[in-house]
Amino acid sequence: MSLLRSSPPFLSTSKKSRSLCLPLQARPLTTCSTRQRLGSRRIVKLRASSKRRCSPAVAIYEGPLLLFASSAGGECTCITGLQLAGVLDELFTYNGPLGTIFSPEAVSLYLWAPTAQDLNVLIYLEPEGGDPLEFIELEESHGVWSTKGPVTWEGRYYVYEVSVYHPSTLQIEKCIANDPYARGLSADGRRALIVNVDSETEKPEAWDNLVDEKPNLLSFSDISIYELHVRDFSASDNTVPSDFRGGYLAFTLPASAGMLHLKKLSRAGITHIHLLPTFQFAGVDDKKDKWQHVDFQMLESFPPDSEEQQACITAIQNADGYNWGYNPVLWGVPKGSYASNPNGSCRIIEFRKMVQALNRIGLRVVLDVVYNHLHASGPHDDYSVLDKIVPGYYLRRNLDGFIEHSTCTNNTASEHSMVERLIIDDLLHWAVNYKVDGFRFDLMGHIMKRTMVKARSALQSLSKHNDGVDGSRIYIYGEGWDFGEVAKNGRGVNASQFNLCETGIGSFNDRIRDAMLGGSPFGHPLQQGFITGLSLEPNDHDHGSKSTVDHMFAILKDHIQVGMAANLKDFVLTNHEGQEVKGCEISMHDAAPVAYASSPIETVNYVSAHDNETLFDIVSLKTPLNISVDARCRMNHLATSIIALSQIGVNAETLVRCSLRARNSPSAATTSLKKLGFTLMLAKGAPLRLAEKHAKAHLFVAMTKPNAIF
Repeated sequence: MSLLRSSPPFLSTSKKSRSLCLPLQARPLTTCSTRQRLGSRRIVKLRASSKRRCSPAVAIYEGPLLLFASSAGGECTCITGLQLAGVLDELFTYNGPLGTIFSPEAVSLYLWAPTAQDLNVLIYLEPEGGDPLEFIELEESHGVWSTKGPVTWEGRYYVYEVSVYHPSTLQIEKCIANDPYARGLSADGRRALIVNVDSETEKPEAWDNLVDEKPNLLSFSDISIYELHVRDFSASDNTVPSDFRGGYLAFTLPASAGMLHLKKLSRAGITHIHLLPTFQFAGVDDKKDKWQHVDFQMLESFPPDSEEQQACITAIQNADGYNWGYNPVLWGVPKGSYASNPNGSCRIIEFRKMVQALNRIGLRVVLDVVYNHLHASGPHDDYSVLDKIVPGYYLRRNLDGFIEHSTCTNNTASEHSMVERLIIDDLLHWAVNYKVDGFRFDLMGHIMKRTMVKARSALQSLSKHNDGVDGSRIYIYGEGWDFGEVAKNGRGVNASQFNLCETGIGSFNDRIRDAMLGGSPFGHPLQQGFITGLSLEPNDHDHGSKSTVDHMFAILKDHIQVGMAANLKDFVLTNHEGQEVKGCEISMHDAAPVAYASSPIETVNYVSAHDNETLFDIVSLKTPLNISVDARCRMNHLATSIIALSQIGVNAETLVRCSLRARNSPSAATTSLKKLGFTLMLAKGAPLRLAEKHAKAHLFVAMTKPNAIF
């Protein structure tokens, strides 16, 4: 029994079950006196001779499945729990309908929940409060629960009541959960909305003809991406009516300052707008009347480097209307706080109007999708969904049975078949029903390569005739970082930079970013690079001797040269030593190859994104304090020009956003400088304490210099 681990008894410490990923064929030993240790919890025996291999009705439905070994005398020597995801995949993988299905005669509900003991649906008239109009018990067939109701259910709200064993509490829980395939929600996702997204009432005028209005795109290597946050785009734009500011409808005003600016960008060569998360996420109340606001006049009365500014922003950071949105609750529904009304179906038609408006000014739309983690888990959290329906399945666990949190929290497990299906179904939903033109995958390296390849194939197969969209023009890319439990293919072949070669899937090129800026986001903040003054405008940081600095500068030029050629593995260049070498033969500091791509479309060159400081701020941070504003601007332009003038490959630029000094604080609505032709925000809110630990003193001094644009 080499698969068993020697450990204390399973229940020796409360709520700390030890479990292993064991194959179904593993042969447990006979039961013994451990029943006394386990109390009333059922022990299920699997016998090697059983032709059924496993009885779902007993082994899965009745609670924890335990595997233990005993001595000849019947005394338990070791015991463990089993993680059942593999069993569920083998026995209950399902390809039929899920979610809400409409027909002329009825509305049908389908939910995959193979471990549930009982499952009911509660139908409500209102988005919150009140008693249910109906309480219906669903019927189960091969792990799928379903019911059929009248067409009058359309426009009603619903939640599921799931009775299921939950490994976090070691007992049967009655969970109230939303439908993972919900297409509409009430405010803050309290209830799902029964809505038919194919209904003509949910479509803007000429919506079905948008496929023929899409901006022309000859090749993915022509793509130039501009990153944008829905709220930031118009929150401070006085040319937008107050009711539209910070929402989807702000994009429908062709004469607003923001839309005029986007038109200029489109004419200048930007092809795609990447929207930070727009699905239903936690961290911002959908009801705007609950938001707290900072007094900007008061902020301006404080010095730029004052702790008073910092304190004002910190006080409201978790209660204002701002968040990047990387707190997924439900992937398939637009965020309610960006809609004019978070209840009902406003968010659906308004999101569509936004996509339509951007397409009509020559910009395709990329959605930021966050399938690598979920905001909440457990049987009781209001924002927990998947972990209430099939506990222990959707989230990736370690060998001790605890949820992995390397992404930031509640890592999902795309190596499980129904997680993979949910991801692909969701992508198809956004592509077909919202006609988006691309997807940017947050922490794509935590998703399996198999899932990404299947997703690309499914999207590419969409056609104008069958689906109303041209799937061959949908581009997917993401963060191919390789870390955490998935590093070095620890959970299967993951979608990391090196693994994506020859897939046609893009990944961000951190090599050219770090070569230009210097160091890395995890290194010393004053480490200089090619455009931030290394060798030419040294700051106070010790970079080593002159010969060391010159050598470092020469190596960075090699990295940039490879990046400008789309980071192609087989690209031949003359390196700093005068030798002809391939891109894959140039090494980084850790000996990994610089180049990893087989095709230009597998590389996304960039120098600034929503993570970390903006380009201007990082230039200001790394350059000497006596550098003029003009010089900083030229450095900024040099960096963006290198990206824009790369011969081939996908280019990405940064956005207008409020959190310019927040670095990695997604909920901090601090504002800094950024003049983009229609807005200028000056030193309103110093960096938050959590974001300033590396460089507070240097940045605060820079903010008070007379030649600073602060």
